Amino acid sequence: MNWKSLNTTQDIQEAKVASHHQPVVIFKHSTRCSISGMALNRMERSWNEAEMEGVDAYFLDLIQHSPLSQAVAQEFEVHHESPQLLLIKDGKCVYHTSHMGISYQSLKDQLRAKV
Repeated sequence: MNWKSLNTTQDIQEAKVASHHQPVVIFKHSTRCSISGMALNRMERSWNEAEMEGVDAYFLDLIQHSPLSQAVAQEFEVHHESPQLLLIKDGKCVYHTSHMGISYQSLKDQLRAKV
């Protein structure tokens, strides 16, 4: 899986612009949370490059870049959670889930429904 890092508010804006051309996934991860680690591991093990061709995947390390989590929440009008997965299309969050709700299959289902 080839994550793009979200390190600045400019990165958030670039992801938002990119979402007008292709779906964007944002995974907000806490390196201090075992549930977050498990959700990340499940996503990375299941990720299929062929199935996800044309989807940009962004990764936000909440410990290194904690203020960005609130910026993401405000930009896409979602409540902050950790871990959290957001699907962005045309500049808007069209799906988000957290904790044990994060799964590759549910993301695939949402991509089919939203694209």
